[in-house]
Amino acid sequence: MAEPIRVLLADDEPMYLGAIRLLVDADPGVEVVAEAGTGREACELAARHRPHVAVLDVRMPDLDGIDATRRITALPDAPKVLVLTTFDLDGVVYETLRAGASGFLLKDVPPHRLLDAIRTVAAGEALLAPTVTRRLIADFLRSPAPPRARRPLDRVTPREREVLRLITRGLSNTEIEQALHLSRHTVKTHIGHLMAKLAARDRAQLVIAGYEAGLADA
Repeated sequence: MAEPIRVLLADDEPMYLGAIRLLVDADPGVEVVAEAGTGREACELAARHRPHVAVLDVRMPDLDGIDATRRITALPDAPKVLVLTTFDLDGVVYETLRAGASGFLLKDVPPHRLLDAIRTVAAGEALLAPTVTRRLIADFLRSPAPPRARRPLDRVTPREREVLRLITRGLSNTEIEQALHLSRHTVKTHIGHLMAKLAARDRAQLVIAGYEAGLADA
């Protein structure tokens, strides 16, 4: 049998934390290895237990979800971070993704959706809900303040730039293959090169890079 996905849960609401644990523990392919009530505790437990995925609330005492995400994703063999929040229009979500989070969900998400999200980010994919996350990123980046420098694409080839443009627009690998008439292997190779050249941990970070480079409307 494949190793279960090891999960760290962090939330300052004990009842909500307990409900998530019951949900996760009911799935044989996922196991909770640690629980935290503050951001700082989440960082300490992530370093100690080495989970595959850390599920973090944005608003926590002692260290908020943004700083906790930044510290956790800087660990050796860092876990993926999935952020949960009650605010679907909170601009802090963008900063959380910039800090290294691989996904974002609202706390009222159906139980099966949360489990799917954990599996998605554990597999190295980004969880970017078109109706929520990409809208938040776009709104934040298009706002007049604070000013943001666009990320240069000097080292990116024309074909890689086209792949990045389609990733930024939310296309899947299969859709990119069809749009550019490329093989699956070639698309994955381009994505790997983009991650290396743009210092992106995963697809979520490539979406951010694409927005910063002005490719959302290209």
